[in-house]
Amino acid sequence: MKVRIINHSHHALPEYATPLSAGLDLRANLDSPITLQPMERCLVPTGLRIALPPGAEAQVRPRSGLALKKGITVLNAPGTIDADYRGEIGVILVNLSQDNFIINDGERIAQMVIARHEQAEWECVESLDETERGDGGFGHSGSF
Repeated sequence: MKVRIINHSHHALPEYATPLSAGLDLRANLDSPITLQPMERCLVPTGLRIALPPGAEAQVRPRSGLALKKGITVLNAPGTIDADYRGEIGVILVNLSQDNFIINDGERIAQMVIARHEQAEWECVESLDETERGDGGFGHSGSF
């Protein structure tokens, strides 16, 4: 899938870390470091703007290493970038650790997965087909 991109960052275009990676690394585009205090959140600019084709979305997701090692995650994970959005991609990070975290220019802060999607067309009905699960909700199958 071809995606048009404007790169106003100080960095190379996002790239896949390995040939089978699903996500592209997003980097912070900063003039000066940001100190993210415990339980604090901020919007981190990337300097990137994209134009996705119709039927595609970009999902902004946490980086597992940052989450495990530093307690840093994407607050609205996954954040969705719609095909008609043309603004700068920003990443909402939150610090869930007990330590300050410094975000430096060029730091890999999130990953972006580009995926195809469908739009639903509602069909109003009086009943739904029966399934084995039925209306069983959270925890319906027993233990966690």
